[in-house]
Amino acid sequence: MTKDTLYVGLDTDSKHIDVALAEPLPQGEVRYWGQIANEPTSVDRLMRRLQKNARQLVVCYEAGPCGYGLYRQLNGMAGVTCQVVAPSMTPRRPGDRVKTNRRDCLSLAKLLRAAELTAIWVPDETHEAMRDLVRARSAMRGDLNRCRQRLGGFLLRQGIRYPAGKPWTKRHRRWLGRLEFVAATHRLMFAELLDALDQTQARHDRLIDHIRELVPHWSLAWLVDAIQALRGYQLINAVTVAAEIGDPRRFSSPRPLMAFVGTVPSEHSTGDSIRRGGITKTGNGRARKAIIEAAWTYTRPIRAAAPPTHHAPAVRAIAEKARHRLSGRYRRLRARGKLQTVAVTAIARESLGFIWAIAQAAAPEATRQR
Repeated sequence: MTKDTLYVGLDTDSKHIDVALAEPLPQGEVRYWGQIANEPTSVDRLMRRLQKNARQLVVCYEAGPCGYGLYRQLNGMAGVTCQVVAPSMTPRRPGDRVKTNRRDCLSLAKLLRAAELTAIWVPDETHEAMRDLVRARSAMRGDLNRCRQRLGGFLLRQGIRYPAGKPWTKRHRRWLGRLEFVAATHRLMFAELLDALDQTQARHDRLIDHIRELVPHWSLAWLVDAIQALRGYQLINAVTVAAEIGDPRRFSSPRPLMAFVGTVPSEHSTGDSIRRGGITKTGNGRARKAIIEAAWTYTRPIRAAAPPTHHAPAVRAIAEKARHRLSGRYRRLRARGKLQTVAVTAIARESLGFIWAIAQAAAPEATRQR
């Protein structure tokens, strides 16, 4: 950067933004500018004030609950470049035990000038909306499981057990509707629990219907469709992976994608000592959960040839290769004595390579030029 560049670190919360400035090296001053309201008009006024003498501004703030509105506003201004940085990758001194908004923005400005920050990928507004919808469906699934646990716990305390096998089916729901209780309090409580279960189930089903309706009009609809060629991926898992990861082609190879999802082994090595541990579990946990759920399907043997699909021949070839390779690798890992969970995680990590390859093969011609 030139001497006309000013580095700006922002520490945001719901009401205020603390601002720090760093002049270019060498011997550039780092100073606390002050605090402004977290409002578009205040941010716009600040940027115009800092851009005196046509200075170029490089701005950063940490990813958090305030979202990407500030990022989009700043990048829409002439002469301003903004990046959102990963808080988990921000260098911190182990002995520094004081944390304030003022110190944080000063640290961000200094690290931004030194190019020591890691910028995250920011989705566009349409992609973010789809991701919010997918996450709402996931949260509703958690609410549904809690409703089932409350209802199951109530029945267990009353000594009532479902006699006909697998619960939470339509047959099980009809059985619940026929239950009767002697105590009026128990009748009222059971009715409330049952009503909460039905309402949550209905909301969960509506969210799935919304996803199914909106995915065909999404810019990554081609990726969702292509991922479903792989074993273990249906609509929800495929759209979750696409919404959380984005276009896999933004990664130069499968290895950075595996690191982004947090499926690579951790390591603490020094000298001749090499120590590798479990997976790092960094990055996007929702995508990691989706691919591991899909990887469990490879624990079952291949019983028949894969059914024909509407996918392109290149996509079908990659899916067929993944079907045989991942199933075979799971069996080999188990034969070597690996725990089932360890083997499944290894399969999930390797499946990301096939997702990356499928994205390369299935991408529309209009999006191949990046």
